[in-house]
Amino acid sequence: MVQYVQAEKNNKGTMEAASLFLRYLLELQEEGWFRGFLDALDQAGYSGLYEAIESWDFQKIEKLEEHRALLRRLQPVFKTRVNPKDILPDISECLIDQECEEIIQVCSNKGLMAGAEKMVECLLRSDKENWPKTLKLALEKEESVFSELWTVEQGAKGVETKDLGDEEIETSEIQIFYKEEPEYQNLSQNSSPPSEVAPLKIRNYQLELALPAKEGKNTIICAPTGCGKTLVSLLICEHHLKKFPQGRKGKVVFFAIHLPLYDQQKSVFSQYFERRGYKVAGISGATSENVVVDQIVENNDIIILTPQILVNSLKDGTIPSLSVFTLMMFDECHNTSKHHPYNMIMFNYLDQKLGGSSDPLPQVVGLTASVGVGDAKNRDEAMEHICKLCASLDASVISTVKDNLQELTEVVYKPEKNFRKVESRTTDGFKCIISQLMRETESLAKSIFDELGAVTPENLSRFQNRDFGTQKYEQWIIAVQKACIVFQLPDKAEESRICKALYLYTSHLRKYNDALIISEHARMKDALDYLKDFFNNVRAAGFDETEQDLTRRFEEKLPELESVSMDPSNENPKLKDLCFILQEEYHLNPETRTILFVKTRALVDALKKWIEENPKLSFLKPGILTGRGKTTNNTGMTLPAQKCALDAFRTDGDNKILIATSVADEGIDIAQCNLVILYEYVGNVIKMIQTRGRGRAKGSKCFLLTSNADVIEKEKMNMYKEKMMNDSILSLQAWDEAIFKEKVCQIQIHEKSIRDSQGKAKPVLDKKNKKLLCRKCKAFACYTADIRVVEECHYTVVGNAFRECFVCRSHPTPKIFGSFEKKAKIYCAREDCSHDWGICVKYKTFEIPVIKIESFVVEDIATRVQTLYAKWRDFHFEKIPFDAAEMSK
Repeated sequence: MVQYVQAEKNNKGTMEAASLFLRYLLELQEEGWFRGFLDALDQAGYSGLYEAIESWDFQKIEKLEEHRALLRRLQPVFKTRVNPKDILPDISECLIDQECEEIIQVCSNKGLMAGAEKMVECLLRSDKENWPKTLKLALEKEESVFSELWTVEQGAKGVETKDLGDEEIETSEIQIFYKEEPEYQNLSQNSSPPSEVAPLKIRNYQLELALPAKEGKNTIICAPTGCGKTLVSLLICEHHLKKFPQGRKGKVVFFAIHLPLYDQQKSVFSQYFERRGYKVAGISGATSENVVVDQIVENNDIIILTPQILVNSLKDGTIPSLSVFTLMMFDECHNTSKHHPYNMIMFNYLDQKLGGSSDPLPQVVGLTASVGVGDAKNRDEAMEHICKLCASLDASVISTVKDNLQELTEVVYKPEKNFRKVESRTTDGFKCIISQLMRETESLAKSIFDELGAVTPENLSRFQNRDFGTQKYEQWIIAVQKACIVFQLPDKAEESRICKALYLYTSHLRKYNDALIISEHARMKDALDYLKDFFNNVRAAGFDETEQDLTRRFEEKLPELESVSMDPSNENPKLKDLCFILQEEYHLNPETRTILFVKTRALVDALKKWIEENPKLSFLKPGILTGRGKTTNNTGMTLPAQKCALDAFRTDGDNKILIATSVADEGIDIAQCNLVILYEYVGNVIKMIQTRGRGRAKGSKCFLLTSNADVIEKEKMNMYKEKMMNDSILSLQAWDEAIFKEKVCQIQIHEKSIRDSQGKAKPVLDKKNKKLLCRKCKAFACYTADIRVVEECHYTVVGNAFRECFVCRSHPTPKIFGSFEKKAKIYCAREDCSHDWGICVKYKTFEIPVIKIESFVVEDIATRVQTLYAKWRDFHFEKIPFDAAEMSK
């Protein structure tokens, strides 16, 4: 029997073997076979299945079907965008040991794509109830682009008033914006022994920058990248904490907007202040679920936070008000606009200030390399933009270096900037062939839409006006893939077939688009190698009919592509110019150290190969520095690998050039770099100032190489805006402080009135009665007319009819929240469904169901159109308040 089961696995697969095993198992006559079976399951690692059979409750396993269906649908994208070896250590607890070994073996023998396919197969069989969440966390940790598509119910998409669901702690997505370098790097690397309190080497211009804040004024400190603003923040923080009389204590919160910078700032503040007797702690999105925020705030003098943590804590009342702090410091404060978490915090501050509260408000200090000018066309508009930023941060002073400029210029060198307009290829045979393949692939995808007719998801069948080889085309592909997640058909098998095919077509289109971008800026050979690697991986994986057809089409064109890419007349003229600049600069100064900025990781790899294979440039021995996000073909760099690359560039004399993506304008400080080359690389004025700040050495140069005249114009516009920003700051600094405060106050009052009016503007209510259907099986649940709102944010259903539609099971973690006692979970009553609908609570004297909208589909009774809602706030129906008298009747 054992041999038969093994043979079935080898010949037909695991599921067929499992079916045969169960048949044999049920035929056993021996006493104790069932207990033996359970023990064997437990011993082999099938803990979820063991618990389910032991308790004869399969709800947890059945609940995973939703996630299995999504993973089946996303499988084509998973295998092209996820490196299984990177996430395996973090998800191994959701698999059995044998499966982990099989995944590693498949990766080694057949490649990463086949390994990813094997990982999907194993996850689909996983009996661990937490595997969807574990997979999400592993993808986010590796910053995989696939994590955008892999959505699990974890309350991580923005925070509203807390539902009484299963997820008690909600953490919002960490948002990553423009960042500046850790100027404190040496401070954190070369620390003194713990027994000593090393004095800081403070420059006069740093004292000048800190002065207004040390006088207690709300201040924006605007100073160039690399001048040591972190040291300025330490000075301000220390002065602030020391000024309080005995019996009173200050409390400082320092905000950093992304995780690596948060970690570094926490390290620096801890090193500096803990030796001086102060308590320092930090909370980020990565650690918030394991800590009690209000206790951390209460028990420490300095708290380092990612800002969303405070936004959430103010919203749920964990932190009652900003008055618990005496100083708030905002790193990269130019982000205080629109719906950024910084602005959410300052809305709370300004509401308290303008609302006439008697509670004391904390001092506010912002730090930035550039306040920017927004869309300003002239100095007046630029001044208005800067005043708005000051109003957002309640700043009465903009602190810049004026008296100690000479000292500043000795520390922070502004490199000379050169523009080079380079030529593109006059003819591009490679692009013609790849474009033809893309048109064919689009036609195949379009034929699927044509089958659907009017059911097309969000009219994504419209393919016109999208240029191949552009960022816009990439964005369209992402939009199609996201639309497939919520696309529905009555026939689920057909729905799955269509979505899987669309994912395959769009994944191939994405690779072709990447290849065109590589060919445009590097060699055709590199672009072709990129595609060959991709198709080799496709062949080694599942290789279904659709993939076979797409691979055949590519292979038919391969000889033509090989011929075009090897033709010397197709050499990229941009590379000739880049080669000339590098040769010239190293001839003038053989000790030159260069950072070459490019747009994508694929380009980093392509240009590294080009330099290594070019006899005129191979002496440069290029290093690379890329972000941490990972895909199958482009493996990102971990933080230790990034540090290693930077250390090698700093210390290894042979490593003369670093090829980098934008990660290097976000967080590094290389004082000896004297040549910065921006290769088709340009951002806004803030990004320009930060990028240029990489060239720190005296005599540094900065080149912008592009074939696009618009790119040069944009960079010149950035330079003009930088001058306009500096002139505007000088003009504002000349104002009388009382007049400036009055201007800021007027803006604050005006902005608050807009916020208040927007808050009061209620959406038009749909008063038609609608049906709620179970999202999984589409069984009828209730009418909207029967829904009542309890304490403004919880939704129950009145009437006995609804009670027939669900079943209750005791809640694994019963708890009391205010007036509510959480007692049970409620599920769809259909035996073949049992979809999780919410919870049953005791509220005052009533036992009532509390439902979550994401468990249902809303159907219009007249038109039968169905709509999905993620949050109750998005569903604008007539909401009737809960009435105890109605319940008593």
